[in-house]
Amino acid sequence: MAAAAQQKDPKSQNSILSWASKDGEFRRQVSTFRDFVSDEPNSRFKPEADRYHLYVSLACPWAHRTLIVRALKGLAPFIGLSVVDYLMLDKGWKFSSAEECPGAIPDTVNGTKYIREIYFKANPEYSGRFTVPVLWDKKTNTIVNNESSEIIRMFNHAFDSILPEEKRGLDYYPEHLRKDIDDTNSWVYDTINNGVYKSGFATTQEAYERNVYPLFESLDRVERILSQSQYLVANTFTEADIRLFTTIVRFDPVYHGHFKCNAKSIEKDYPNILRWARRIYQMPCVADTVNMDHIKRHYYMSHRQINPTQIVPVGNGPDLSVPVEQ
Repeated sequence: MAAAAQQKDPKSQNSILSWASKDGEFRRQVSTFRDFVSDEPNSRFKPEADRYHLYVSLACPWAHRTLIVRALKGLAPFIGLSVVDYLMLDKGWKFSSAEECPGAIPDTVNGTKYIREIYFKANPEYSGRFTVPVLWDKKTNTIVNNESSEIIRMFNHAFDSILPEEKRGLDYYPEHLRKDIDDTNSWVYDTINNGVYKSGFATTQEAYERNVYPLFESLDRVERILSQSQYLVANTFTEADIRLFTTIVRFDPVYHGHFKCNAKSIEKDYPNILRWARRIYQMPCVADTVNMDHIKRHYYMSHRQINPTQIVPVGNGPDLSVPVEQ
């Protein structure tokens, strides 16, 4: 899934309004490539060092999940990385040099200029949206998976056989908590992760209000949970926290204003969520995955139908580096 995605038909690429259905509701497309890296005997995609390459946007919350797990599990030496430009216009996510766009990393594997080319390399007849993240297999020259929730599950366990022992033991989806994690992921995804988009991309007042009120009801629910626990599930840091964190870090600087999610703010109204976000941000390697320049510039400059002046607000939201107890 991606912060924004582009369809093959160029006519649909010029308007953010194409995201909404006739009733004004935004409905996210289901990801297409759903294979898994596995050490099972019949697996097409085996866990091997330097075989896979991850394509991401630093702006996209869905791609951000994969960056965090890649960092926490110590997978950077084994899985390559390309980072698109923050500005997404008519042809979708594009690659730029670090000089053109600080933080960008060109496509060193396929030499493409746009993410769309990756999709067509994998399937010349592809007709869906060109989203990030994308996990690419250099051996078979195809996309393994473009669904962030599945990529982080692969990163969590599929490569353990090639990792050092201290990283192999890290488990963000422990078996005894899986039901609770899945249950939490379900309502957090529907009302918060995707809720900000359903609010921001709505094209009728009714569709907007159908989604913005449940969004804040769920944020209130999270606040209550975190008033009694350091993390969302069983006081244990899991993928449920990672999946929510990438939305919360974008909430005040982007979603509050740009997506009209302004009933409350994280900094002023949710002290427990803010403490939790700081705790995660201050974990080793996590801060390095947060690029507020890419985040703000992408939303405010790419969504020209929402922000035609492309003016980027100066505020970055709460300071997540303020020390908290780990």
